[in-house]
Amino acid sequence: MDRRTFLKAFTAAPGIGLFRPRAAAADLPSAKITRVRIYRPPNLNPLFNQSDMVVTVETDAGLTGIGEGGTKDTLEQCAGTLIGKDPFRSEAIWQEGYIAWFYPPGREKAHALGALDLALWDIKGKALGVPVHELLGGTARDYCECYATGGARPPGVAADATLSLKERARATMEAGYRAFRMGPADIPIGATYDTRAVVRQVAQDCRDVRDAVGPNGNWCIDFHQRFDLNDALRLCKAIEEYDPFFVEDPVRDENALQDIPKLRQMTSVPLTHGEEWGLKWDFNRLVENHDVDFIRSTLPNIGGITELMKAAAICETHAVGIIPHFTGPIATAALVNCLSTFSGPVLMEYNYGGRSIDYLPECLDFKNGKAYANGRPGLGVTADMKRLTQIGEVTEPGRRNVYKRPDGSLTHW
Repeated sequence: MDRRTFLKAFTAAPGIGLFRPRAAAADLPSAKITRVRIYRPPNLNPLFNQSDMVVTVETDAGLTGIGEGGTKDTLEQCAGTLIGKDPFRSEAIWQEGYIAWFYPPGREKAHALGALDLALWDIKGKALGVPVHELLGGTARDYCECYATGGARPPGVAADATLSLKERARATMEAGYRAFRMGPADIPIGATYDTRAVVRQVAQDCRDVRDAVGPNGNWCIDFHQRFDLNDALRLCKAIEEYDPFFVEDPVRDENALQDIPKLRQMTSVPLTHGEEWGLKWDFNRLVENHDVDFIRSTLPNIGGITELMKAAAICETHAVGIIPHFTGPIATAALVNCLSTFSGPVLMEYNYGGRSIDYLPECLDFKNGKAYANGRPGLGVTADMKRLTQIGEVTEPGRRNVYKRPDGSLTHW
């Protein structure tokens, strides 16, 4: 058969479908966003950057997505950007939400924008019948290793029993967590905190914890931004021999961009920073210059899944890991979907101790110190709405003060 005859026969065969594909069975339905509702959960966390406010995004196709974060005011303003939009164009919605209100959003607004973005990804996963991690390329690890925010307790020990650092550290490792986490000295809130003097006490505590976790165990310490550069350096140098997994927030957030690069040159301990950061521009310089070993960016603070995956790409490019700050349970479930697809080092802060959450019959898949991705559609979260209190609703579009470039992409007005 000559080349001309072969090509003629090939194009007449069923294989022509390779060039003119039929409509895929998994096509997304036509849908518009009709309503955003805001709910207060039981025992609401009042800190905006740790908010567990629940938000739902409804569509005229019968699909509803769930997200978490923000405050009533910030959610209501950001929600106006969604009304009437195609829920599957989450990137375009995010970009408009970011620029639509003249001033660039601060961390409070980014938190609300992130909560809504979680709901949009939940909708898309439900529409296609797949978990969000499949939309992001599928899992790249068997599970996400965790560390416990306050450490674990030995089985059978009363919740109000006082335990030493060594006892908590051993119990945490025995519970299956990757690392034990501690703070810089247990001094009562409001008491005098002499950073110069406390360095010696903390160094001894770190030695005790290293003994407790053993030579192959891991531990980490959060400086809580309590130290200026000179004392942060003294403490980092003092604990180098005890080999911490990381030192978190060694200096004040306001000084991080100038102090952490200096600290990086003077100590060998791994450094992480950024639990108070919002968008990717906050930490980009430190990541690009390898001044941190991990970032602490989390959901929804960074602006949602749309932004977290861009941050993950930046981190992957520069061999920097991700250790997200703890957040609400729905956002934590979203983190597992995202970070299970990331190729770099991951360690999740987990503060639920495996306990159930009464208004979320399906949420986190956690066992023996590890968080697992699951096969449930979307974020894999089911909420009992009867246990939530609705406090807000948005059904009208907000401001649309944006310009479009000739190709339809957005630019600031």
